[in-house]
Amino acid sequence: MTTPPPHQAPGPYGPPQYQQPYQHPQQPPPAHPQQYPYPYPGQQPFPPPRKNRTGMVVGVVAASLAGLGILAFAVSRIAGAGALASGSGFPEAEYRLTVPQTLLKGEYELDQDLSQTEGAAALKGAYDPKIRNPEPVVGQYGAASPKGAGALVFSGMYGQFKDPATARKKMLSGAADAKGATLAVPPREITPAGSGITVSCQVLTMTQEGVKTTLPMCAWADENTGASVGLVTPEIALQDPAAVDLATCAETTLQVRTETRQPIG
Repeated sequence: MTTPPPHQAPGPYGPPQYQQPYQHPQQPPPAHPQQYPYPYPGQQPFPPPRKNRTGMVVGVVAASLAGLGILAFAVSRIAGAGALASGSGFPEAEYRLTVPQTLLKGEYELDQDLSQTEGAAALKGAYDPKIRNPEPVVGQYGAASPKGAGALVFSGMYGQFKDPATARKKMLSGAADAKGATLAVPPREITPAGSGITVSCQVLTMTQEGVKTTLPMCAWADENTGASVGLVTPEIALQDPAAVDLATCAETTLQVRTETRQPIG
């Protein structure tokens, strides 16, 4: 009598469903390929150091930060470059904004200067009689070390602002209307100690591809410069919106202002 072959147990890895070479076997596969700040060629998984959900969250937010900043920038309804602003009483043009290679004392490195692409497109055709000769400035940055540990976008303009306070508030108004965005903490005006400069800050939540993240944004405006700043880290991305330290966000925004605002000439 022929002996039946022994029962063959399933292989140690089961059916071929999803391969994540860097993930702990007990962790579920990520909901989508990682992005930082945009998808890697071939939609590859995120590199080994980012093994958990916080890495995925920062990737998602990094991809959306620039869009939010530019949207807020566009909705501010700034006059197109070269347009004639009505009335008088405009301040002298003494300062401009730049896009440096690093921000926050080297903590963030420039990924893309979007000033003359998305920034210029957002500015085109918009008009505000209280702003003269605006020029767009948009920079997208990633954490210098470790890579993927944070993302920062600042977007705004320089020119001659007759009403900086109104311009500052308008810079945040469009972001909350973006697809997938919800205003979790309404704008607050904060004047960091010793600065004498008022910053408006708010907190949004973003839902993209099933991932919900927290995103604080702040904006400043003076007589020559104005910009919104969005900064996210793994800790901030998963934080309760109400627990975000907006005072610290305001101080960070003023540091960005210090490093990007330069005298003309």
